[in-house]
Amino acid sequence: MLGPIDKRQLYRPMSEPMSRRSFLQVTALAGAGFIVGCGAKQPGTAEPESPDEAPASKPSSLNAFVRVGSDNTITVMIKHLDKGQGVTTGLPTIVAEEMDAAWSQMRTAFAPSDAELYKNLFFGVQGTGGSTSIANSWQQLRIAASAARSMLVQAAAAKWDVPANEISVEDGILSHGASARSASFGELADAASGMTPPAEPILKNPADFKLIGTRLPRLDSPSKTDGSAMFTMDLSRPGMLHAVVEHPPKFGATVASFDDSKARQVSGVKNIVQIPRGIAVLADSHWSAMQGRKALQVDWNFDNAESRGSEDLFAEYRELVSKQGLVARNEGDADSALAEAQSVISTNFEFPYLAHATMEPMDCLVELTSDGCDVYTGAQLQTFDQSVVAQITGLTPDQVRIHTQFAGGSFGRRAVPDSDYIAEAAMIAKAIGGQVPVKLLWSRDDDMRGGRYRPMSVHRLEGAIDDSGTITAWRHRIATQSILRGSAFEGFIQNGIDGSSVEGAQNLPYAIDNLKVELHTADNGVPVLWWRSVGHTHTAYATEVFLDQLARAAGQDPFEIRRKLLANHPRHLAVLELAAEKAGWGKPLAADRSRGIAVHESFSSFVAEVAEVTLKPQGGFSVDRVVCALDCGIAINPDVIRAQMEGGIGYGLSAALREAVTLVDGVVQEDNFDAYQLMRIDEMPEIEVHIVPSGENPTGVGEPGTPPIAPAVANALFAATGKAINRLPFADQV
Repeated sequence: MLGPIDKRQLYRPMSEPMSRRSFLQVTALAGAGFIVGCGAKQPGTAEPESPDEAPASKPSSLNAFVRVGSDNTITVMIKHLDKGQGVTTGLPTIVAEEMDAAWSQMRTAFAPSDAELYKNLFFGVQGTGGSTSIANSWQQLRIAASAARSMLVQAAAAKWDVPANEISVEDGILSHGASARSASFGELADAASGMTPPAEPILKNPADFKLIGTRLPRLDSPSKTDGSAMFTMDLSRPGMLHAVVEHPPKFGATVASFDDSKARQVSGVKNIVQIPRGIAVLADSHWSAMQGRKALQVDWNFDNAESRGSEDLFAEYRELVSKQGLVARNEGDADSALAEAQSVISTNFEFPYLAHATMEPMDCLVELTSDGCDVYTGAQLQTFDQSVVAQITGLTPDQVRIHTQFAGGSFGRRAVPDSDYIAEAAMIAKAIGGQVPVKLLWSRDDDMRGGRYRPMSVHRLEGAIDDSGTITAWRHRIATQSILRGSAFEGFIQNGIDGSSVEGAQNLPYAIDNLKVELHTADNGVPVLWWRSVGHTHTAYATEVFLDQLARAAGQDPFEIRRKLLANHPRHLAVLELAAEKAGWGKPLAADRSRGIAVHESFSSFVAEVAEVTLKPQGGFSVDRVVCALDCGIAINPDVIRAQMEGGIGYGLSAALREAVTLVDGVVQEDNFDAYQLMRIDEMPEIEVHIVPSGENPTGVGEPGTPPIAPAVANALFAATGKAINRLPFADQV
């Protein structure tokens, strides 16, 4: 079905390093040093990951991140996965700015799997997540780019025999005014690669930025428009077999026995093997593999399977939040204040499991050879993927070469600590002895029923209000599964508290004297994972909707009560006031229209959103307008930032309206988009995004737009109907 991949897609690092010099350790960020010099560990002149992102012929590597071609192109090695969020534009912008390059020079290639060179400085491993791509690369790339610029200047100074401080750089051209000489980066790249990088590269004053903060064309747009951008779905290798896996219908079930005799008779089926996660069918096409899987007869052992349904779990969680849990935050004495208060409001909020629903389902191509293993996939945690595949195949991690491709969405799904679908592909390749490359593709049904969901949760909030309308107490109890428990990140759990379960609640910014947050970590067999904005997806809703309930009980305007409670949090306050101003908060609306507001901090960014909804005469409602205000520090690419806010708003709104994964007797009921219904394009509201000017370091934008949208819409509906919405999804509740 798919033609052979261009050979330039399938690179291997050269056996000989590009340079013998040791790396120069120039600085540290978040407690981890990073490297800008060239050295023995430097990757070779790798072929690029896609044709239109090719480094020029005869590239010269100035450091781990910057390569300059003889044709004057600059290739930035991208250590993060681009899953649509635009890092292949954002990261080159930083490099181009510090190098004084022209935007037309910029190219990208995904970095090889090498945690020493390309680790996420916030994680300590190579990986993408937590809206950290720009934030953790900001200083690192500025230093790398400034060092590269300095080396080019040194090369020009040596060639022209003039002082380096007399050379100017603009749009990728080095000039010496007195002698009227000039040269492009490409002409000097080879000589520059032999220069010693400066010990302390000088960074540009933000006041002098020319590219950062401007609208630049995305570098990936042409290839994604003409179809030349390579996704795992596009890849093929000579002799490759297509694989699908028959998974258990319940989480935790195992194969008791199976009969593959009929499956082997299906045209195109070449092999069938059992792996720890099910039965794999290999065929010469994906269709044949799917047909072969349908013909399998499998008996399952359900002794250790999760057999409860969603309502059983909700009942258990409700019971948990009726009792005291582990204390995540405790200020004042909320218990006593609630016990003594005359006016107490309490509410439970319930949130279902959610699927990530990526456009490109999980897929991976594995080629096991005599000298190692090549893995082609939209890798989000390269270091983990490398380690898992090494353990399965019996190789060392450095023998596992991860070739990162563009990914058709992730929203957290591809950042799996146990590398589930990648592990499956490696298991299959090992089971057949590495005879041929194996391409594993999960169907949409596999993806929907495959687990790794946003955890379901129940929240109980209680608040006390005195006679003056002041909130005197706030107690918040959460019951949910831990994402970190049992994973490689379990060490981040502190005193029994998984921070991803309470984020957004534990650090609630509102000035309330008596405030307590408690957590119950529930156990069940449903696999869970971070989902776009993780714990903030449910804590923002619970806290912001409950605050509106308290405001209504206290007779206060929702915007004004937030202003008072955020007096000591200027960045929260700034986005709140900007969103309210731009939305026309307080101005009259049509009788059937109402507004709601929410503000939330996640991933060190601050977002406020105002939603306008219209009640329909025949029942139901529409979300017509959303005004978003954002403070994400220095705005590298405002257009990309706006796109991320729009996408995050759409993603969160879709989940709030009608998305839910439900279990009956342990079996997932939703298997495709007819049952797991996403928001349609004609339901998308008008969105305005306003970015607060800032001189702070850049922070996340991929996820922070998602948490405030559901509570803003729910608060608008509360204003219209007087009914608080306490269970998601809520499209059919109005």
